[in-house]
Amino acid sequence: MFALLWAGNVSAQKAKVSEKELVGAWTLESMQWKGEKIKKCGKEIGYTQFKYYGADGEYACAEIVVMKDGTVYVGPHEYGTYWFKDGLYSEMGRKAERSMELVDKNTCKGTWEGMRYDVWKKTKMPDKLVRYIIDCCKTKDVPKDMQQLIKQTMFK
Repeated sequence: MFALLWAGNVSAQKAKVSEKELVGAWTLESMQWKGEKIKKCGKEIGYTQFKYYGADGEYACAEIVVMKDGTVYVGPHEYGTYWFKDGLYSEMGRKAERSMELVDKNTCKGTWEGMRYDVWKKTKMPDKLVRYIIDCCKTKDVPKDMQQLIKQTMFK
């Protein structure tokens, strides 16, 4: 009888987390490259990454670094779309893979390019900050007219 109750409790703990829980702002808690030790992100190393998943499929990704002089650098990485369904995950139109798992409502883990194991935490942030970082990511894409002007001016 005890074994049956214990088995039921274990399966209840492993209940699937709704994919809708991915919506929101996330920061990289730790990363581990193959063959290396886990690196805790955040204050200790002055580095983290930010990802935003909107309910409408909006996606943004940035690196956040506290420089030696104390200033903060927001490095836009990507802005576009994502989807997450039945354990398959895709961002920016790349091939869908089973590279992400929602552990609970506030923890996500996965692999990046099969070489780095990441743990992400959902992070409460002021909307003003979330929108600022998303806007930084949007400016990553240089408009075509500016690309042409840069080529003509700086790469003649």
